[in-house]
Amino acid sequence: MNRFAGISAAAAFLIVAGCSSSTETAKKEDVPKKAEPAPQLFTVKLDTSKGPVVVELHRDWAPIGVDHFYTLVKTGFYDDVRFHRVARNFVVQFGINGNPQTNHLWSTAELPDDAVKQHNRKGTLTYATRGPNTRTTQLFFNLKDNLGLDDQGFAPIGQVSSGMDIVESFYDSYGDMPPRGQGPNPGLIETQGNEYLQSRFPRLDYIKKAAIQ
Repeated sequence: MNRFAGISAAAAFLIVAGCSSSTETAKKEDVPKKAEPAPQLFTVKLDTSKGPVVVELHRDWAPIGVDHFYTLVKTGFYDDVRFHRVARNFVVQFGINGNPQTNHLWSTAELPDDAVKQHNRKGTLTYATRGPNTRTTQLFFNLKDNLGLDDQGFAPIGQVSSGMDIVESFYDSYGDMPPRGQGPNPGLIETQGNEYLQSRFPRLDYIKKAAIQ
């Protein structure tokens, strides 16, 4: 399901596109951990294919979202994850794990919404969604001030403190995701993982490792 469906024109494609599905039965021990409280202020370093990007997370901005992101980073969820949607002058989106089984475990655990306390300004990090209370693992960096997203429930959780020039340099020639462009189909990423991306979209930039500083 498109994570931007049902939202206005600009936001309609900020949604986490994709319909989570898996034929694998998760082992009991693989069930996602309950989010643990994150520090009030901390940084996450994304070691990307283009260089380091450091993000400063503010728990007081969006505690539910920040706690969840903190847990995901600690589990290694974002390691080897592609920036599958790079929409010029709009957003860079990521957050579908390259292993379909791992992705399914987390992408079906939806979060309650946080109140929007900060603006979606250039450099902020925000969860993608497909409607109220549907945040899971996908997020986006705002490539410009997208203030129209504020009133639509998109609550920033942090901002880039260094490396915004790197974010702006991620490969974008594949275009936006369908139906707006010919870029990767999030639903196929969820079911086929990085194998699909490596065979069809080999030039996508990606996160080598995400680590809490």
